[in-house]
Amino acid sequence: MKFSIDDRLRGKVFVGVGIVRNVRNEEYPGELLAIINDVVKEVRSRHSLDKLKDDPIIRYYRDFYWHELGIDPTKQRPAQEALLRRVLRGEDLPRINPMVDIGNIASIRYLVPIGLYDLDSFGGKDLIIRYARDGEIFNPIGSPKKTLSSNQIILSTIDGLILHVYPYRDSETTKIRPETRNVLIVTAGVPGIDDDRLLNSAQFIIDLATRYLGGSAHVKPVVIKDETDLPS
Repeated sequence: MKFSIDDRLRGKVFVGVGIVRNVRNEEYPGELLAIINDVVKEVRSRHSLDKLKDDPIIRYYRDFYWHELGIDPTKQRPAQEALLRRVLRGEDLPRINPMVDIGNIASIRYLVPIGLYDLDSFGGKDLIIRYARDGEIFNPIGSPKKTLSSNQIILSTIDGLILHVYPYRDSETTKIRPETRNVLIVTAGVPGIDDDRLLNSAQFIIDLATRYLGGSAHVKPVVIKDETDLPS
């Protein structure tokens, strides 16, 4: 599977990518629930609501929203910031399924947006991060289908199936379900974010998926800034 970034976006976006196979995603092991609770406690001790906007990592994503996407990040917050704010207000993380919940705790721990995709839902086809074409249709999780414009950045298969509007919204079509077995991990970078943060967050997900969900690491995390061939 080839994963590439369109020439016009190189230097603007980059990603950490890994693959884990053969996960068992139907039930929560008690040990995993304990890890989730521990991460929630950790981020509550490290961050506060009133100072979160000044965290340098959060600022990089907010700046990207303003300057690259034309989105006011105080009205539509970066995905990881929105999730972390929920936790800092004293709310629980949503329980979706074990694999998605692992992605969520990685996101609030490392402060990066994380997308998880069912590899089998798109047949492991080649992927590209590119600008959308005016009028392309996206099917976001939990919302009606949306018509995209050419200033939006997307992750799609080479034949046009959209997995993600970068870096904040995933597709209903390729989402992780309880029956999902093979998972593509994409940690979204923007200017200012160091490679290690993307690699470490993806490795954290792989480690928990192998330890608690019985998965096996198929592709160790790599950072992609132009084009990379991933083992199929």
